Amino acid sequence: MPELVAICVVRTLHPDPGQVGITAIDKVPVDGPVRIGPYGAYADVQADRKHHGGLDKALYAYAQEDADFWAAELGREIPPGFFGENLRTVGIEVNAAHIGERWQIGERVIVEVTSPRIPCKTFARWMDDEDAWIKRFADARRPGPYLRVIKRGEIKSGDEITVLSTPDDTRAIRDVGRG
Repeated sequence: MPELVAICVVRTLHPDPGQVGITAIDKVPVDGPVRIGPYGAYADVQADRKHHGGLDKALYAYAQEDADFWAAELGREIPPGFFGENLRTVGIEVNAAHIGERWQIGERVIVEVTSPRIPCKTFARWMDDEDAWIKRFADARRPGPYLRVIKRGEIKSGDEITVLSTPDDTRAIRDVGRG
């Protein structure tokens, strides 16, 4: 059964030499239910709202299975929130999700897959690998999806994730941007 492992929000803002000057990539799991609204998880923030956040990128989901892949590749743990994700999942192949696919999380929240994460220089600096991380992450085809909130409500760790619908005429997240 696919489920939510963790809901993560920003722990602290960090200085970053990019255009914005700060980053909110440092996210950690929170205990208990979290309200989800049109702009994402209550108490979360995005420092660069031009490229992260907003209605079409309200939440970012990443699978435990993909985090385990990176943990083996990098020889280190990838705890929930470390890649800047709001939702850590298990049992759902998030990179096979199609643009426009809808999921129900818990009893009320409905989200829609909008786009894959495009790795950026801030992410590369966070990973302490400005030279190769962007290409390495993209080439692995494990980007995780951004989600739009269709129906608000509260979610908590352990909530079931149900795929409600998958469009036939859109591409899977892992294939967006590929020939």
